[in-house]
Amino acid sequence: MTGSAAAYANPRTDFDGQRGDAAAGFVRFDPMKLVWVGAMLLGGTIGSALTVTPGAVVVFIVFTATTLCLGHSLGMHRRFIHRSYECPRWLEYLFVHLGVLVGLAGPLGMLRTHDTRDWAQRQRHCHDYFSHGQPWYRDLVWQLVGTIELASPPEIRIETDIAADRVYQVMERTWMWQQLPWAALLFALGGWAWVFWGICSRVSVSIIGHWLVGYFAHNRGEQRWRVSGAAVQGYNLPWFALLTMGESWHNNHHAYPGSARLGLEPGQHDPGWWVLAGLARLGLVWNVITAEQLQIRSDLCVVGSELSQQPSAAG
Repeated sequence: MTGSAAAYANPRTDFDGQRGDAAAGFVRFDPMKLVWVGAMLLGGTIGSALTVTPGAVVVFIVFTATTLCLGHSLGMHRRFIHRSYECPRWLEYLFVHLGVLVGLAGPLGMLRTHDTRDWAQRQRHCHDYFSHGQPWYRDLVWQLVGTIELASPPEIRIETDIAADRVYQVMERTWMWQQLPWAALLFALGGWAWVFWGICSRVSVSIIGHWLVGYFAHNRGEQRWRVSGAAVQGYNLPWFALLTMGESWHNNHHAYPGSARLGLEPGQHDPGWWVLAGLARLGLVWNVITAEQLQIRSDLCVVGSELSQQPSAAG
C-alpha cells in the first residue's frame, strides 16, 4: 500500500459542494426498459426454444463469454469506469463496444449509473434501489423496468476526454441499435437460430445475470472487509466467479475499487484478470493498477476488528 491513510473518494462524485441526497426519491416505471427487456426476453425464450441447434448454442456461449469478459468486465468496468489500466484508444473503443453489446446501457449511461450507485452506497443512508434492500421479486422489477428518481441527485463530473469523445457520444445515442449489425452477420451465417441465441438469449441472460449477482453481492456472501460509515457493503460470491469473469468478488471491489484485479486472495478465480495479464504480456495494456499500489484507506476495516486498517492484498 502507498501513501498516508485517507478515505476513498471518486473524483467524479466526491468533491466540495456535492449536494446530492441518496435516500429521498422514488422508483418510476420506465416504458423503454420494458420494451427493450421484454423484446429480448421474448426472443430469448420463445424464439430460442423454437430454433435450438448445437451451432446456435455454441454461438450463445462464445458470444456471451466474449461480451462479458472483454466487454463488460475489462472494457466497461475496469477500464472505462475505473481507469485501472491503460491501453490503445482503439482497443478501449472495441472493449467498450463489446460492453455495450451486453445490453444494459450506453457507455455514458453505464458510467453515470455506476457512479451514482457507488456514491449512494457509500453514504450513511441510501434508497433501497441502490442497496437492493427490497425482497428479490420487487428488486427485480425495480432494476429491470424501473428508474430511480432522486429528489436531489448527485452531480456527476465526467472527464472532458470521455464526455466530449464523439465515438462514445455515438455509442451512447445508438446503444440499442448496435445489436443490429451483429444480428445481420449472425443471420447470414446461421439464420434465425443464431440471431435468437446470439442476440436475444445472450442479452436476456446478461441482463438478468447482472441483476442476480448485484442483488446477492449486496445482501449475502463472504466478507473480509467493511467500509466504515457506508450504508451498503459488498459480499464475495465464489460460486459466480467464473461465470462473471471475476466480477462477483464484490467485497474485494468495495475495498479496492481502483484495482484491475478483483480476485485478490489465492484461489479467488478472476478470468478477467487472467486475460488482462495476458494482454499486458503482449504489450497491449500497461500501467495496470492492483490493490498493493492503492492508497491506504482510513475507512476500511477488517471484519470482526474495530481497527480502521486493512491488511495487504495478495499479489
